[in-house]
Amino acid sequence: MKNLKEKIAKTRQKGFVMILVIIAIALIGVVMFGLTEDANTMIFQSDIAYLEAVERNLVTSGLAWAKENVKDETKEIFNKTIKLAITDMNIRNATLSIVIGTAENEEIGLEVSTSCSRGRRTLKHHDKYKISISHKSQSGTTQL
Repeated sequence: MKNLKEKIAKTRQKGFVMILVIIAIALIGVVMFGLTEDANTMIFQSDIAYLEAVERNLVTSGLAWAKENVKDETKEIFNKTIKLAITDMNIRNATLSIVIGTAENEEIGLEVSTSCSRGRRTLKHHDKYKISISHKSQSGTTQL
């Protein structure tokens, strides 16, 4: 009888320890779920920050290209959509196109369109800008 009571006591202790282990595993699962949600939020925010930085970089590059190329007003780049090659910028899944308008009141109107993707997220940008040009210098070239 004593032997039976000892076996029952040991079984109860093992069962109690088993319940504690199962509860610990469940708690670890809940914590891991919370950490996964936080990690996904951080990845989403970092992807958006990356895409916004790429978008700013593309727009700035497009404006710089346009400013450099409108100096020679004889080029046939006006009122045409120009897709710029951006492979040297090492940006995957991105496009940059510019439409340069004609000069009005010492300003040239531009339309810059960008698109960049990362994963399932895509940012598209289309806006109009103006580049001011100054009068021609004495050498006959246009100053910007």
